[in-house]
Amino acid sequence: MSKVTDSIHGACTAQCTVASPLGRVLLARTAKGLAGAWFEGQKHHPGVLAAPERPEDPLLKSTAEQLARYFTGRSATFDIPLDLLGTTFQRSVWYALLAIPTGRTSSYGDIARNVAAASAVRAVGGAVGRNPVSVIVPCHRVVGSDGSLTGYAGGTDRKLTLLKLEGATIGDPALR
Repeated sequence: MSKVTDSIHGACTAQCTVASPLGRVLLARTAKGLAGAWFEGQKHHPGVLAAPERPEDPLLKSTAEQLARYFTGRSATFDIPLDLLGTTFQRSVWYALLAIPTGRTSSYGDIARNVAAASAVRAVGGAVGRNPVSVIVPCHRVVGSDGSLTGYAGGTDRKLTLLKLEGATIGDPALR
């Protein structure tokens, strides 16, 4: 396990699994906020958490409801306190992702410039790939500099579906 995964395991106070049109999603929280939303089978999934299963936890329940609204196209905004557990660099990248508007995309290079690390495009890609809060922290909105759908920890099919759901149009012919 990585240091980040270890910190998630040690900090989570409650968890639940919810259904989505793209598969089951594990939600996990800390005392400060939502720390995780992972699709079943995605890369960097933390595995089994020791936190108690609490689907009625107010934060987890609100997250599940907001995700349901998102997947039905009724709302693309989330009002959830986050507790993004990662390195300082990773957190700077994840907060930059939150600034990408719904229905829009940004390149890895754009994100690198936004976090004052223009030469660190690969490191930005690594941080984007380790985003622990899928959908809500919209790493699916990051594409290649040519507009191509690049990797996504949840799989490029999910990425394509999320972008289409949000009405994004980019250079990739799959989105046209």
